[in-house]
Amino acid sequence: MTEGTGDRAGDLPEDLTAAEAGMWQAFRDGSVYDLGSGDSVVDDPHGGHPWGPERSVRARVVCWLLLDGPPALAGRVSALKLAGVRITGTLDLSGGTVTPYVELRGCRFDDEVRLPEARFTTVRMVDCSVPRLEAARVHTEGDLHLPRCRFQYGVRLTDAQIGTDLLLNQVIAYRDRSGRSISADGMSVGQDLQAELLESHGELSLRGAKVGVSLSLRGAKLTNPYSRHALNAPQLTVERTLYLTPAGVGSALLSGTTPARGTRIQRFECRGGVRLDDGRFGDAVDLERARFVFTDDQELSLRRVQTPELRFLGDRPQRGRVVLSGARIVTLVDHAGSWPGPGSLHMGGFTYENLVPRGPFPLGRRLDWVAAATAEYAPEPYERLAAVLRAAGEDEDAREVLLAKQRRRRETLPLAGKLWGYAQDWTVAYGYRPGRAAVWMAVLWAAGTLAFAHADHPPVNHDGHPSWSPALFTLDLLLPVIDLGQAGQWQLRGGWQWLAAALILLGWILATTVAAGATRLLRRG
Repeated sequence: MTEGTGDRAGDLPEDLTAAEAGMWQAFRDGSVYDLGSGDSVVDDPHGGHPWGPERSVRARVVCWLLLDGPPALAGRVSALKLAGVRITGTLDLSGGTVTPYVELRGCRFDDEVRLPEARFTTVRMVDCSVPRLEAARVHTEGDLHLPRCRFQYGVRLTDAQIGTDLLLNQVIAYRDRSGRSISADGMSVGQDLQAELLESHGELSLRGAKVGVSLSLRGAKLTNPYSRHALNAPQLTVERTLYLTPAGVGSALLSGTTPARGTRIQRFECRGGVRLDDGRFGDAVDLERARFVFTDDQELSLRRVQTPELRFLGDRPQRGRVVLSGARIVTLVDHAGSWPGPGSLHMGGFTYENLVPRGPFPLGRRLDWVAAATAEYAPEPYERLAAVLRAAGEDEDAREVLLAKQRRRRETLPLAGKLWGYAQDWTVAYGYRPGRAAVWMAVLWAAGTLAFAHADHPPVNHDGHPSWSPALFTLDLLLPVIDLGQAGQWQLRGGWQWLAAALILLGWILATTVAAGATRLLRRG
């Protein structure tokens, strides 16, 4: 075949096969060119049944139509719409500008499709078998649809610019030589990126990608046993919501709608590390019912993520880590059973303003949550939790959190500090339960009054001493600053002196701990 032998009036070029001639005419008419047999087994583009010359066209003829094709028939719009067609050779449109509409359904490619730096209006490849799609810096004014396609050696969309939607629903992609199943670093999508029920065997890389509306990985299965990450998306920007949630299988529901009763649900599952560091999400990050399977050195990393809402409602990872260090969340929606245990949770610098637990999440388990994130004592997680509880009107719970903080801090102190800490805890609970001081004072006052009622108490000065009152004498000993004029008027001997000294010491301890607690309360206020 010699390119250009057909004239621009639309005459058929020489040396076209019958299948290619039919495709040429369908292109001018804008109609679908379907070479399917009607047998679903034979027509399966991913199956092993051979497709012969009768349904094969050369990639060079396809490129000729798209880049320099004949004019449309009168009253028609030229378009390439193929179904059940085998395309032989490498389809290479690198750097080209493709004006016609492109839609390929159930087609089979013998070799890779090359679209780097090409420009399209809209491209739809549905349920096609493609060895590899190489489309770095591709530009579309409209959609790029690849649903149900299979890529044996991966997809490259690095720095691609998709004008409206990118659809990867039910795509099956295997890794390329670099270990990536889909490489889309720096990609920009004008509206939605849907990759629901995606099967990724390798690293799904979205580093620095931008999505204008939402990114949906509902029901996706990401597997990468070959390297550290199954989803590698630092600095990802999504203007609305990132969904790592379940999807209905086998239903024709629109994305995001509630599946009908009886619909089989497939959860999002990731076998390999997830990296979303420095991500920006305009509405939420939704992990409802997500399942993460990590090795010991893998993690769900949300370092420095910013989003109004984090829905941490997946299964607890049995191994690996969850890292929220430096993340900034407005509302944290979580479940007590979703968080990993001690040593597997890191929350240094993690800030949130509201807590919305899904299901029972008692304060004791919330304190265990904070303790699990702090292998070594750090005050900030406790103070953040207390501030959030206080803002929600849970003042009593906030005091319990701050008391837990002091008890945790006590374990880091030297022996003298620990003893003083225990004294403050036993007496007034570090000032967070000031009512205890009154109880201790009443107990000591009553015990001292009963004891001194039997004491020998000769006066220091036989002239002008007040009347003996065991109650006033005991109270004078217990109050370290106030002088009631009793303690210095009587002489005690033996064990009574030791009892008086003990009461004075206990009074000072009570007064000091009350003062320390009052200082903390004023400082918090």
